[in-house]
Amino acid sequence: MLFSLYIKNFALIEELTVAFHPRLTIITGETGAGKSILLGALNLVLGDRASSDLVRSGSSKAVIEAMLKEVSSETIATLLHNAGVEIAPELILRREISSSGQSRCFINDTPCTAALLKKAGEELIDLHGQHEHQLLLHADTHETMLDDFALTAGEVMAYQTSRATLQGLMRQAHSLKQDAASIREKKEMIDFQLNELNSVELKSNEVESIESEIIILENAETLFTLSSTLNELLYESEHSLYSGIAAALHTLEKLAAIDKRFDIHLQESRTATSIIDELSRFTRSYASGIDFNPQRLDGLRERQLLLQRLCKKYQRTLDGLIELRKELEAKSALEENLEERLNLIEQEVKSRKVELSREAATVSAKRQKAARRLETAIQEQLAGLGIPNATFIVSMTHEAHPDGDISVDGSAFTAFTSGYDKIEFLISTNSGEKPRPLIKVASGGEISRVMLAMKSALAESTNLPILIFDEIDTGISGRVAEAVGKSLKKLSRLHQIIAITHLPQIAAMADLHLGVKKSLQQERTVTEVTPLDHESRLQAIASLISGHKISASSLTLAAELIEGAK
Repeated sequence: MLFSLYIKNFALIEELTVAFHPRLTIITGETGAGKSILLGALNLVLGDRASSDLVRSGSSKAVIEAMLKEVSSETIATLLHNAGVEIAPELILRREISSSGQSRCFINDTPCTAALLKKAGEELIDLHGQHEHQLLLHADTHETMLDDFALTAGEVMAYQTSRATLQGLMRQAHSLKQDAASIREKKEMIDFQLNELNSVELKSNEVESIESEIIILENAETLFTLSSTLNELLYESEHSLYSGIAAALHTLEKLAAIDKRFDIHLQESRTATSIIDELSRFTRSYASGIDFNPQRLDGLRERQLLLQRLCKKYQRTLDGLIELRKELEAKSALEENLEERLNLIEQEVKSRKVELSREAATVSAKRQKAARRLETAIQEQLAGLGIPNATFIVSMTHEAHPDGDISVDGSAFTAFTSGYDKIEFLISTNSGEKPRPLIKVASGGEISRVMLAMKSALAESTNLPILIFDEIDTGISGRVAEAVGKSLKKLSRLHQIIAITHLPQIAAMADLHLGVKKSLQQERTVTEVTPLDHESRLQAIASLISGHKISASSLTLAAELIEGAK
């Protein structure tokens, strides 16, 4: 509930605090006294655009602060949490407007944006002014209101879950189709490159191996000559190194037999003999195994040239070409995998569309039943409010679409966020007139009563706990005014209501009656708001009946109206 509103240096208000009743608060006062200033201040603290013109002359800034209690809205809690605002038992919205035009917003003393303030305000308070487009006048809100009345939250949630799943699958399918199309466009090139690389039978380190073998084949004669010469020097010639060391070894053996100090040198010489013997055998074998093969050399050179051309063509090393071959093989295999995955997803999409269509039909059927009940309820309310010939219709249509995700009775329709229904409230307030959208209802008095009738019909389901009516009595009087007052009184059992009125029949229904008056203080005009006691209420209501000159009969009638409202 809106517990209080603090206003300082705003327009004609110097400083005041207004407390409100949890049920029905009525505000009255002469034209120009400042009733609209109260609502202007409330609008600002709910996020409306600010102007420095609203700051009281001579003041540096205006301050408006609304305190709300018993706020139990999950949406508000989420808003505050996401904005880093501390959640407390009391919700305090504050707006400061400087004389230079700058504006500052706070929620629970935490700075915030005007947008956040507006979101919070829209969730808590529905302020209905005669010339403003209200929540109920906007067709895009009608679906939510009907769903609240129809209690379709569970069915709508199931539909939305299925729709989100379907959209996710369709995004996957779209992405796979794009990937597959991209691969198909490049498939000819991929196949050509893959065939080219596969035909070469690439091997890691082949370039180094070829280069090494080419060097050996190019120098085969030199290698044969040198290895043969080395073998002669080591073993085959008359004065070979092996013969010399063998003779030296024989002499060392004799010396070591006499002096043991030669033993170590004897062992080293034997090792040298073994080394020379092994080297000699290797050179003989090497020389005999040298391949004088010009055909092999030509083949290696051709292979080397082929690899060089491929590396240059693809601007990669040999290892890079091997990696490229793996990438191309993966891409070639990917197309087959994509097609398989795409087929599976498309089958799942079809299944999900069937499920979504069934859930959309369930939601729509429940809405249809509730729509008939809502039509009857609002027409009954309007009859009690002096519009006996009203026709109220909940229009439910569907948007046919050849590629729509919803299929009902063989026809395809667009899947909207909460179903496949397009819902709009239509009304005719006079016999013979065709029902039209609410926003096109011309009469101010009719608009006010339609709004009240709808709020009464939706009272138990709407999430807005605070309803504020500015000039709900426009264009009505007498019996209709009494009916409007009683309707407000009844509605206030479910919602806190604040209403500005000029009619005594409505003012008499107040649980709290606030009087607004304008006075001159220290040569400056000041607007004051005062809670009225029983006597001052009688005077205020009597003045609504007879004007400035209050008569005994008007006082009597005021008393009767107050008594009749109990």
